[in-house]
Amino acid sequence: MTRRTVRIAMNGVTGRMGHRQHLVRSILALREQGGLDLGNGETLWPEPVLVGRREPALRALAERHGLTEWSTDLDAVLADGTVDVYFDAQVTPARADAIRRAVAAGKHVYTEKPTAGDLAEALDLARLATGKGIKHGVVQDKLFLPGLRKLKRLIDGGFFGEILSVRGEFGYWVFEGDWQEAQRPSWNYRAEDGGGIVVDMFPHWEYVLHELFGRVTSVSAHVATHVPRRWDEHGKPYEATAEDAAYGVFELEGGAVAQINSSWTVRVHRDELVEFQVDGTHGSAVAGLRGCRVQHRSATPKPVWNPDIPVTESFRDQWQEIPDNADFDNGFKAQWELFLRHVVLDEPYHWDLLAGARGVQLAELGLRSAAEGRRLEVPEVTR
Repeated sequence: MTRRTVRIAMNGVTGRMGHRQHLVRSILALREQGGLDLGNGETLWPEPVLVGRREPALRALAERHGLTEWSTDLDAVLADGTVDVYFDAQVTPARADAIRRAVAAGKHVYTEKPTAGDLAEALDLARLATGKGIKHGVVQDKLFLPGLRKLKRLIDGGFFGEILSVRGEFGYWVFEGDWQEAQRPSWNYRAEDGGGIVVDMFPHWEYVLHELFGRVTSVSAHVATHVPRRWDEHGKPYEATAEDAAYGVFELEGGAVAQINSSWTVRVHRDELVEFQVDGTHGSAVAGLRGCRVQHRSATPKPVWNPDIPVTESFRDQWQEIPDNADFDNGFKAQWELFLRHVVLDEPYHWDLLAGARGVQLAELGLRSAAEGRRLEVPEVTR
C-alpha cells in the first residue's frame, strides 16, 4: 500500500478544543490506526505542523506527542510549499485574518467556527476561497454525534410523520473561578475578546437545524449575563461583558418551530449535556450526545392532569432506546476524514465556508434580536 502524506498546519492546538479533539482524537488518532485508508491502494498519512504564539507551549506539546515540527511564524509555515492544509482553532478574533493569509498562500482551509466576526466578513472568506480554487471546510461536529446520527436515521425513515417542533437544552454550570477553577477560558465571558454563548453556540444550532429539520427562516432571542463577575486563570476578578445564557426561538422552513436554551449557568438535570426533543404527528424522540429514545404514537400513553394525587407511572420508562446498529467514531475525527478525502480524492463535501457563514449570520441576528427585542427574518445565504 502506498503512503500519501498530507502536511497540515494546525494553528491553535495549544487550546482545549484544538488539542483534545482535533490534534489528539483526530489527527493523532488517524496516525495511530496507520493512516486513512483511501480505498485505492493508498493510505493518507497526516503530518501535523503545530502553529501558535507561545513557543514553550508548542515545544511542550510537540514533545508530549512525539512531534518534531512546530513554529510561531505562521507566514513562514504558509510559505512552505509542502504544507497542504491550514487548520484554525484559534480564538475567534484572530481567525479571519489567518484564513485570508492561508487562502492567499493557496492552502486548503479547514476551520473551527465561527469563521468570522460578522456575516460580511464570513461571506468574503467564502468568496475568496472559492475564487482561489482551494478546498475549504468548517467543523460541524454535532452532526456526527451518535445521538444525532440516530435522530437523522429516524428522520430519513419517516418515523416522525410531520415534524412539529424541536426543543433543545444545552449547558452546564461553569464555575466562577473564585472558589473552584472555571472549566472554560475567561475570554469566553468578554465580548471584546470574541466571547459570548450566542457566538459560540448559535452557529452549532444553525447547522443542526438546517441539516436535520430545515433552514432557519426567523429568530427571536433573549440573552442574559446571569453571572456578571468572574475570576480568570490567574485568580484575578473581572467583569463579564458577554452573555452567559441565550434563549432562542427559531422558525424553520416547512413550518416546524425550534426552541433552544443555551446556558453556562444551569445545573444539569437531564441525561446528557445537550438534548433535543423532536415531536411529530407519528412519534417523538429525545436525542443527546450518544443516546436516542423514541415513543411512537401507537405506544403513546394517555396522561391525565390531576395534581391532587402522586404520579403513579415513570414517564421515562415509556420510551424505547434506539440501538447503535453501527460503530460510531469520534465526531471530530469522522469529519476530518471526510475533509481529507475531499482534499485528495475530490469527494463531495458541502460543509464549507458558505455553510460557516450561515452560522455567523444566525449568531449576528440572534444578538440583534435580543438587543432590539423583536423577531427577525433570516435571509437565505447564497454565493
